[in-house]
Formats: sequence, C-alpha cells, structure tokens
Amino acid sequence: MKTITKYTLAACVLLVLCAMSSANANPGQTDKILPYPIYQHKLANGLNVVTVPFDSPGLAAFHIVTRVGARNEVEPGVTGFAHFFEHMMFRGTDKYSKEEYSAALKSTGAAANANTTQDRTDYHMTGNADKLELMFELESDRFMNLNYSEHEFKTEAGAVKGEYTKNFASPYSQINEKRAETAFTTHTYSHTTMGYFKDIVDMPNQYEYSMKFFDRYYRPEYNTVLVVGDVTPEKVNALAEKYFGAWERGSYESVVPVEPEQTETRYTHLQNGTIPAYLSMSYKGPAFSDTAIDMPALDVLASIVFSDTSDLSKKLVIEEQKVRFIGGGAYDSRDPNLFTIQASMVEKEDMAYVMKEIEKAIAKVQSGDVDKDLLERTKSNLKYGFAMGMDTADAIAGSLAHYIQLTGDPESINRLYSLYDKVTVEDLKMVANKYFKPERLTIATISEDEQGALK
Repeated sequence: MKTITKYTLAACVLLVLCAMSSANANPGQTDKILPYPIYQHKLANGLNVVTVPFDSPGLAAFHIVTRVGARNEVEPGVTGFAHFFEHMMFRGTDKYSKEEYSAALKSTGAAANANTTQDRTDYHMTGNADKLELMFELESDRFMNLNYSEHEFKTEAGAVKGEYTKNFASPYSQINEKRAETAFTTHTYSHTTMGYFKDIVDMPNQYEYSMKFFDRYYRPEYNTVLVVGDVTPEKVNALAEKYFGAWERGSYESVVPVEPEQTETRYTHLQNGTIPAYLSMSYKGPAFSDTAIDMPALDVLASIVFSDTSDLSKKLVIEEQKVRFIGGGAYDSRDPNLFTIQASMVEKEDMAYVMKEIEKAIAKVQSGDVDKDLLERTKSNLKYGFAMGMDTADAIAGSLAHYIQLTGDPESINRLYSLYDKVTVEDLKMVANKYFKPERLTIATISEDEQGALK
C-alpha cells in the first residue's frame, strides 16, 4: 500500500517546482516524478546495473534487488526459503567469514541489512562513497560464493522458526496468514513471506534444497545492482563489470500458477478476545502496471474513501466512534493481489454496520459521485507528497528498488506517476465497479466468538 506523506500542498509544490527547475539541465527529465537521470547498463550475463547520481557528498546507497520472493516458492513443502536467504546471505564466504564481512563493512561506515516481500529480497547499505569498490567486492563475493555448512544452515533455520513463532504470537499476523490462504487457492500468494509453519518446522532437513534454491535464483538475471548518491555511472558500471562480470547466468525459471477467478465471497475467522474485534474486506485487485490507469485510480480512490480525512473515517471514527481505525489500499505486486480495507472495532456488535457503511462509501464511487475538486487535491497530494520524500540517497534508492522488484525497470517510477494526472472521475467509477464485487471479496474477522458474525 502507498503512504501519503503529510506535508502542505504548497510546500510540496514548491519542492517539485525547484526540482523541475534543476532538472532543466537534463533534457527529458522535466516531466518525471524523479528529477534525476537514471542510468542503466546491462552486463552480458543479464545483470542490470542502475546508477542515479545525487547530491549527497561522500555518501552512496548500494542495493541489490533480488527479484525472488514468496511468489517463486512453487514447490510444495519448501516455502519460506526466499526469506530464509535474507538471513543466510550474512553467513560468510571462503574469502570473508561472517566476522570478516562485518569488519570490512564497518570500515565503509555502512551497516548492511535486507528485507523480503512476496516478490523480492532487497539487500541494502549506505556508506562512504569513496569505499564503493569495497562494497562491490563484498557484495559480489557473497552473491557469487556464499558458503555455509549443514550445521550453520540448521542454526539459521532454527532462528527463522523463532522469528515465525514470535511474529505469529500477534493475532494480526495470524489473520493475515488465514486471509492469504483463503483468498488464494492456487497462486503462491496463498502463503505469506514467512512461509507455512509446517515447512519452517521441516526446514532444518532441507539443506540440499537450500543449495538448489541458491543456485537457481542467486544468478545475475534475477538481480539488479542499484547505486544512488555521490557516484558516476562510469565508475559504477566499471566496478560492476569488474566484480560481477564473471557471474554465470542460470537457466532456471519458476512457473507461478495462475489464480482462477473467484466466484463467491469467502470468509475466514480467528477466535481471539485479547484484542479489539477486527474486520477486513479484501477484494481481488490488479497486478502492478505502469501503463494501465487501474493502480493509480485505486490509489486515488483509497485516499478519497479510506484516508484519515475521508468522510467515512470522520463518520465512523470521530462522529459515531464505532471504530478505532479504518484504512485501505491496494498492494503493488507482480501478479494480481488484494485491495484490503481494515477496521478495528470499538464494539464487535457494530461489525455488520461498519461493513455496510464501507459498502455504501464504495457504492458512491461506483455511481460516479466524486467531488472533482477533491479528486484534483487528492492527486496533487499523492504525487507531490511522494516527490517531497525524495530528498536523500536512501529514500531514492528505496523507492527505485520497489519499482525494480515489480518490473525490473526503475523508469517505472516515472511512468506510473505520470498516470496520476490522468485519473478522472470516470476512472474511479470504472475501477470501483471492476474490482469491488461480492464475488471478488474475502472477509476476515477477529473476535472472541467461535464463528465470525458476518458469515
């Protein structure tokens, strides 16, 4: 889901105008949300190298985006391995042990980290730009030469089980897992990034498979090197050729099953009275696209209907005090995913009423009842609020990594945001009628009751 940065529109417009002015020196940049040139260089082995020079004296953000996530875990019994390697990649190589890697990294002034989603794992650090070559050496070594014993593998598998157990203590993590399993019957989005618990329990027995997973996916064609900051594309490309040029291309491609059309409303419920009653309504939405109007229109719709300043929120949270929180939005993902609306109830007995109010708010958009001035303000806030946040090398790299995971092309960020200006009331009406249908809906609830009250 996209987050709106809360700045005044005037400040946002001022920032963007300044950025556009500075971008005039770069032909073709003036109509882009990111007013800095994006340089791309493809190595012969398929590795994409992306450089964005940015005025951050002495600093460089270094990411490697591995376009492999829970989505690629297509074989039964071995879910959770994309996330597992987020941990395992810090185990060391023959050249740099775990301790030596940490010491060398420390000398760059950087601290490496990583995170995994359904569609990718992003390895990232920000450090001294003068130490860029060492960053390349360290990262290329572990991506090409990761080495770990069966004992080390089992130790890390135990740590992953501990993380799952800790996370699963939260009822919200439990309902997220149940919602995914209910909404998707075939596609691998049916399991969360952590994977199925039965697979995690068995993970210590999958040492041989772990090496197969690494050999399949930690290949140049699945990866993008992204460097933003006090750098030049010439230097970045030369270092990429030097340290990643010998990385051998792989041959494996996972075939992700296609989710069939949903034909009726589905329900899932968690009996838990330790937290306030909870309601979520998840509609099957589109895959990410930087050419279709659907995702920008859904983002605008989410802001108009479900933001803190929306009429629905004012009514349910402030005036009637029926809910503690309400919000909603679509997930950016490579394949069709969910548009989820969530509400934390004050009284569980109001759950059916709140659901009806949500449906009424959606129905208004389906009929075209959207104020045009509100639409224009919302589009500006979404677009320029995003631009306002693009003020550090870290922020730029993080945003570009997000779009690289979706399409492999960082220019998607500019193509997508150019669509926001084009969103009309008719577009909102179109996506509301296209996606918000009862047969596309999965309802997930939490309450102390044995069965959900809405089924």
